[in-house]
Amino acid sequence: MSMVKLHQKLPVEWHEREKLREKGQFWTPNWVAEAMVAYVLDYAELVFDPATGRGAFFEALKKISPTRKITFFGTDIDADVLSDNIYNDPSCIVELRDFIKNPPRRKFRAIVANPPYLRHHRIDEETKQFLKYLCTKITGFIIDGRAGYHVYFLLQALNLLETNGKLAFIMPADTCEGTFAKKLWNWITENYCLECVITFDKDATPFPNVDTNAVVFLIKKDKPKKEIFWIKVNRAYSKDLFVFVSSHFKHTSLENLFVSKRDLKEALATGLSRPQQNHIGYKYHLSDFATVMRGIATGANDFFYLTRKQAEELEIPSKYLRVAIGRTKDVTGDTITKEDVQELEKNLRPTLLLSIDQPENDLPLKVISYVRKGVELGLPERPLIKQRHPWFKMEKREVPELLFAYLGRRNTRFIKNVAGVLPLTGFLCVYTKSKDDKFVDRLWNILNHPDTLKNLQFVGKSYGAGAIKVEPRSLEKLPIPEYIVDKYNLKKPYEYHEDQLGFIYEKRRRYRSRHRIKE
Repeated sequence: MSMVKLHQKLPVEWHEREKLREKGQFWTPNWVAEAMVAYVLDYAELVFDPATGRGAFFEALKKISPTRKITFFGTDIDADVLSDNIYNDPSCIVELRDFIKNPPRRKFRAIVANPPYLRHHRIDEETKQFLKYLCTKITGFIIDGRAGYHVYFLLQALNLLETNGKLAFIMPADTCEGTFAKKLWNWITENYCLECVITFDKDATPFPNVDTNAVVFLIKKDKPKKEIFWIKVNRAYSKDLFVFVSSHFKHTSLENLFVSKRDLKEALATGLSRPQQNHIGYKYHLSDFATVMRGIATGANDFFYLTRKQAEELEIPSKYLRVAIGRTKDVTGDTITKEDVQELEKNLRPTLLLSIDQPENDLPLKVISYVRKGVELGLPERPLIKQRHPWFKMEKREVPELLFAYLGRRNTRFIKNVAGVLPLTGFLCVYTKSKDDKFVDRLWNILNHPDTLKNLQFVGKSYGAGAIKVEPRSLEKLPIPEYIVDKYNLKKPYEYHEDQLGFIYEKRRRYRSRHRIKE
């Protein structure tokens, strides 16, 4: 199917969503916007929104404070949204302005925003360099380059906050879950007072059908406190969130909110978007029993990941092919067997990875011919493939005993690799430290226990609709409840080794005793 036809067949909603993604625009619903504006209004005569968009916060301001004379000042880089009729109001000033590169030259007592959600791979290199400069100027250090554009919006806004001023930002959860998060939030909470973090149940998300998990941060430019309010909203469009915030956090017994006070150090250690971890001192973690690596990144699945029929038509010898699995939806259960692979082959799903580890001149003619087709397609110039020498050389992985669904919404996440397949990047490789069948089977059962899976929220990044993404090093930190380890009588690998040595020594002792052999 051509790209033109494919584009035509996609639903209208997809096209609209992609337009929003390019600009990072996702409009804030009124029930959230009103609560955020209520937080910043104390003694404010002007409310500033650095990413005003369609005016959700201006509408909220007019609704909750119709009699107070409060000016709304907004900036945005999108001229189309600033031409909206809502801004034809004497109490409103909006400017076409790049808040990151050309911020207002003044401080504000009240700042509220839903900043553009642009992930790092959508930011051009020149802008990335400017963001590094901006971060260093404000904080004195550089944060990891995988931080999205929204993170720098938050830093710029905090820099423009008056003493005792208040800021309300709605951000994706990766703001406090990414590799940069610890450094970022340590700095924020050392220099500002984080008063409240508001999270949302998957059924109460402010942005339905968007693959992101929203968090609202309420921050005051004041001395830091040792405790924060942590909220989970369980019902969308409820007035409870507004009641809680506008009461200055005094009304806590509300039907549609879970309200708790948390120690700031614990919240930072666990992750601000995550619920409190009641048992921080876990005895066991996955790293005690296994190591984790990401699956194989081909750089061009259409070329390197083949169906058996394609491999036969191309006459590629079996020595250059490895059985592999690419999509989590191709594994329907919590195991993958050879029969499952055969079923995928019947359904013409790709199951074979082109795995070459030698120079082109040493390859058979049919393989050379296929490699040269890849050159014609421009594959050697793709960023990931460009780093390989030669370009068609595939990453190496040993066959893992267990697979982990890299990003998924299924309850079962750990898969027993009975078929001995190599996983692509849709999975993580879980290599058990003991290859003993009983050890592998017990660990697999332990990892799939509901109380273990529940702990994924403490090590993963949360996305829309309850999806969780876990990186390899983070998965190794997965806490495993001690009672489950005891239930399955799982020992650490060296303990198995000691048992085996003990068995050998006892067998040797009995043999010597029976044959009256002196030690």
